[in-house]
Amino acid sequence: MTEKQIERIKNKIAKIKKGLAADKKHWGGYYHDGGGLRYMPPELYLKIQDYKGSLRYFNWFDKNFPEDSGFPIFLFEWTITLFKTKKLKLAENKVKHTFYSNTYLLDKFLDKELLQFNKSEDSNWQYEQLVDDFKYSKNQEEMKDFAEWLNSYMKSEDFLEFANEFIEIKAELKDEPVGKRRSYLVNKEYELLERISFSK
Repeated sequence: MTEKQIERIKNKIAKIKKGLAADKKHWGGYYHDGGGLRYMPPELYLKIQDYKGSLRYFNWFDKNFPEDSGFPIFLFEWTITLFKTKKLKLAENKVKHTFYSNTYLLDKFLDKELLQFNKSEDSNWQYEQLVDDFKYSKNQEEMKDFAEWLNSYMKSEDFLEFANEFIEIKAELKDEPVGKRRSYLVNKEYELLERISFSK
């Protein structure tokens, strides 16, 4: 990437930040951001490999949008950022959060064969937009260290225990009718999310 290209991306980030500041001012000190500007900077930071800038942005996001859990690709970008800035425990947690949000994205990045569960209705597999928007691959030079770490972590007992519990809950929920058992499973699924959220 040339200096000119890097400068253009930096200008784009600055423009987005100005747009968010204007949004907050317009709404009297609160963010509305109906257009989703807040989700755009991480991809731009990663493009120019400004991982510290990306981390600062995610810290800002966490502070200003505490109830916003993001979406799969955004969470994945957060994971990359945490890894690249050597915050490995937080990165492990964000891997789980990404998997919770979408069960196939991590395997897609690692170019692994997708399991049938990955392609089920519960996995967001049907969201073609998600596939089209996913620009990351283990084969990208700047992603090789991250891919190696991610592949290793996804084989760990810590991750597998979490993933298996989540998949079991989703599988049971699929055919469970409304009633006490379904409510129990929904609560159990929510508790998994809480566990991720409170260990960030």
